[in-house]
Amino acid sequence: MSEQHHIFYITPLKAGERLDKFLNVHLPDLTRTRLKALIESDQVLLGEAPHLKSSFCQEEGDEPCEDIALSADQIADVSMAACTQPSKKLKEMMVVSLTVPKVEEALPIPQKVDFEVVFEDADVIVINKPAGLVVHPGAGNHDGTLVNGLLYHCGDSLSGIGGVARPGIVHRLDKGTSGLMVVAKNDHAHQFLSNQFVDRTLKRTYFAICWGMPNPLEGTIKGNIARDPRHRQRMKVVGFGGKEAVTHYYTHEKLGHYCAFIECTLETGRTHQIRVHMTQKGNSLVGDPLYGRKPRGLAVALRDKIAELTLDGTRPILHAARLQFIHPTTKETLEFETELPQDFTEMYEYMKTV
Repeated sequence: MSEQHHIFYITPLKAGERLDKFLNVHLPDLTRTRLKALIESDQVLLGEAPHLKSSFCQEEGDEPCEDIALSADQIADVSMAACTQPSKKLKEMMVVSLTVPKVEEALPIPQKVDFEVVFEDADVIVINKPAGLVVHPGAGNHDGTLVNGLLYHCGDSLSGIGGVARPGIVHRLDKGTSGLMVVAKNDHAHQFLSNQFVDRTLKRTYFAICWGMPNPLEGTIKGNIARDPRHRQRMKVVGFGGKEAVTHYYTHEKLGHYCAFIECTLETGRTHQIRVHMTQKGNSLVGDPLYGRKPRGLAVALRDKIAELTLDGTRPILHAARLQFIHPTTKETLEFETELPQDFTEMYEYMKTV
């Protein structure tokens, strides 16, 4: 991402607000932690521009206007000074300038990482990702990811379309989710597979264990998904905006008193889609650290066992069990299926007894 500049003129409506809260509202793609770091590292400048007031003055009786974005030319003559206080109260006619420096992507290094190769040829590699393995480097996970392992396994034969941090990655699974993924080994394969996601010819089926019994036992969940502005690690179903999301589910069986074994097929592929849709339905996944809602009154022994089988509540019991796509070169339809991992089967057997 290249360096970005954001400049705002503070109108009466926003006078008195804290600097960090103001920026968080107007730049929702930046986390509060990131904004705090930017403010404290001299990336925010403040100045006063009373001469601009006439440009934005209102006729008597008009509704108060929101703050206004400015260009650099409009504040060329304004004296600006760094502000390193996130709690600074903004004043009317003040100008706020924020610089977001360019983020330099670190080049992943090849590392030996354990994962099962289900299929591989010159164009694609299908892998069975274990739960707990992060797909690509990011904040807090600079190495030891699937990408590091793919670089070790494949060398330079990975598509570059995904960028230096995500070579070959066409789609991903959450850290806690296990199962099948397809990775592109050249740019032609990457584009061809990506198009199958767009036209929905690439098919993915998941198995999961959820709390409660879905009602009805089989159906389709539709609901656009967007990031939750109050909890940036979470996604949520929204009435307006967001991205279209469609999940088909089927209940295979009830497991004891508390859970059900379900199958989910994705028509779209949004972040946390199954987890969000099942939570919206009232049947969050067992072990889900973001959306999981355990029934009240669970025995201590049951809670302890669930923690043991879900990596202390960080592994949703969700497995990408089937994958079908058209091969980018042969145009043959390839289908893959993997067995449920041990932690999933142990949870399945245990929940039938309680």
